[in-house]
Amino acid sequence: MDQPPTGNTIDESEVAQFSRLGRQWWDPHGPMAALHKLNPVRLGYIRDRLTVRFDRDPKRRDSLSGLRVLDIGCGGGILCEPLARLGASVVGVDPSPSNIAVASEHASQSGLAIDYRGSSAEALAQAGELFDAVLAMEVVEHVTDVGLFIATAAALAKPGGLLIVATLNRTIKSFALAIVGAEYVLRWLPRGTHQWDKFVTPNELEIALAQSGARVIDETGVIYNLLADRWQLSADMDVNYMVAAEKAA
Repeated sequence: MDQPPTGNTIDESEVAQFSRLGRQWWDPHGPMAALHKLNPVRLGYIRDRLTVRFDRDPKRRDSLSGLRVLDIGCGGGILCEPLARLGASVVGVDPSPSNIAVASEHASQSGLAIDYRGSSAEALAQAGELFDAVLAMEVVEHVTDVGLFIATAAALAKPGGLLIVATLNRTIKSFALAIVGAEYVLRWLPRGTHQWDKFVTPNELEIALAQSGARVIDETGVIYNLLADRWQLSADMDVNYMVAAEKAA
């Protein structure tokens, strides 16, 4: 088996910022309100990609049963819980002890068995853990080294497994909408949540995935529909987008 990459991609200032959220992770009207609204689109995309890859019926309530899924940077667990409800065996990892405490408490209250780890993707890779699917949702724009982070995520995927990444494109449009609009005008997110220069273009992400032995098999933009007051998939990848890649078998 190939040795996992070594190094640390955690940005401690980013960890500290998200650690301050505490129980506000689960407040649909709090600082993470935008993420709560985005969650159904993220979940639907993940479910659809996994059911296609592993030949499952997406309409079944247990469509992800038997699949081991890792959510890197799980925060308070708002994506882990619906994945667990679909039958997945979920491991959520986050370097923030307070985030893990909040996630664990909420899962317990919800009657869900989720394996939360106050650790890092790097530590899991060094331990030789493997997953059917590795998720990095709204994480790559917060790490110190995108190439190393993607290599670590790929090392955690089984041969033939999937990596699914959601992030923000580095465009003038994303600066206007994701920084100025979302953080300063609409105040959907706390100011300073994102740094535009850390956004990642689809081409940069595809190169990092290819260098890590993963081939992009699907990509989609995600836009906010003001009239419907919801997020939806789109061909427009100028701001938010998601990518699914398959690790070489």
